[in-house]
Amino acid sequence: MSGVKDTVQEYIGHHLSHLQFDLSTFSWVDSKNISSFWVLNVDSIFFSILLAVLFLLFFGYIANIATCGVPKKLQAFIELIILFVDSNVKDVFHGKSKLIAPLSMTIFVWVFLMNAMDLFPIDFFPFVAQYTLGLPALRVVPSADINVTSSIALNIFLLIVYYNIYTNGICGFIKGLVYHPFNHPMCIPVNFVLEVVGLLSKPVSLSLRLFGNMYSGELIFILISGLLPWWGQWTLSLPWAIFHILIVVLQAFIFMVLTVVYLSAAHDPC
Repeated sequence: MSGVKDTVQEYIGHHLSHLQFDLSTFSWVDSKNISSFWVLNVDSIFFSILLAVLFLLFFGYIANIATCGVPKKLQAFIELIILFVDSNVKDVFHGKSKLIAPLSMTIFVWVFLMNAMDLFPIDFFPFVAQYTLGLPALRVVPSADINVTSSIALNIFLLIVYYNIYTNGICGFIKGLVYHPFNHPMCIPVNFVLEVVGLLSKPVSLSLRLFGNMYSGELIFILISGLLPWWGQWTLSLPWAIFHILIVVLQAFIFMVLTVVYLSAAHDPC
């Protein structure tokens, strides 16, 4: 019994391990023996860039073949996505910006594509990578990597700070940190702590919400595959995959909406 348990633990641990490269030594590393800060999760970076390129190529192709008459099925599908994102941006963001709508569109589609990688069979890509390239490990869901979600959230945080300063100036930005929510000089220390915590909580909430949901979803697929025999896995994996489609779409939508909400608040004058 212990042998089976060890095998299951090794299986789960293997599927939760990244393909990692240490920049300090220029060598591949085992995720269990990381001794350096400069370690890249190569699989997360690769699939993030790959999905971004596919997204740009596909939407660029649709833009080139788009017609003013009766749209084809692909064009109609893309137009529905654009109208969906545009309507949500208009409902939340009331300022004027040429960046918000394209940014929201990019975030929604890109995060959706990264989330959707979780719907592929859990053993498919690692099996192909191991027997064709000899890779020891491979994770294909970039949004289940805290480094990826944090990097996206950090860029949005920088935009929040930029638009706060752009709208209110540096003095106005600092004033907003020290005179809100209590407009009294005696409350400046309390205001500063509250506002800084509130400001920093935005990228943290963005990154952890997406990471937590996608990591837990991926882990459930791994547990089903590791604990059940192959002929009985579909009884749980199929219902969970159908339900997970909702999570994949919903998390991309929530990430996009929260981004628009935060950037809309950054455009408000103090």
